[in-house]
Amino acid sequence: MRYLLVDAHSAIFSWPDLHDLHARNALAAREELTRRLTAYQDASGVRVVVVFDGKGARANSESVPGGIQVFYSGGGKTADCIIERLAAKYGGEQEITVATNDNLVRQTVITFGGLAISVDALRDLVGEAERDVSRRIRQHRRR
Repeated sequence: MRYLLVDAHSAIFSWPDLHDLHARNALAAREELTRRLTAYQDASGVRVVVVFDGKGARANSESVPGGIQVFYSGGGKTADCIIERLAAKYGGEQEITVATNDNLVRQTVITFGGLAISVDALRDLVGEAERDVSRRIRQHRRR
C-alpha cells in the first residue's frame, strides 16, 4: 500500500488560494485542503494522511469511511512530530511519501526509508489528478 503524509499547514500557507482563504476563514481552508486531498486519493489510489497542528490537549485522528485520515497533533506537539513518528514506524514496511516544505522533516523521512516532496510538487500532483478525472468524465460522456 502507498501512503502520502501531508503537512497540512505547510500546504495551506504555500498554496496561494488556500493561503488567501485561510486569511478569511481558517476552517474553510482546512476543509478545502481535505476535499482536494480526498479527490486525489480517489483518483490515485494512494492512501492520504493529512496532519494538522493543534486541536485538543492530546493527539487525535478522525476519518470517514472511504475518506482520508486526518490527524491533529494536539497541544505541545507539532504536525512535524506526528509525521516523523509515522515515517519512523511505517517507513520500512510501507511506501511512504511525505509532502512538506520543512527540510529537516524531509531528511528525517528519507532516513527512515520514505520519500519526500515539496508541497508545490504535491499541488502539481493534485492538479494533474483533477485534470485526469475531468478528462475521463468528458470521455465517458461522449460515449
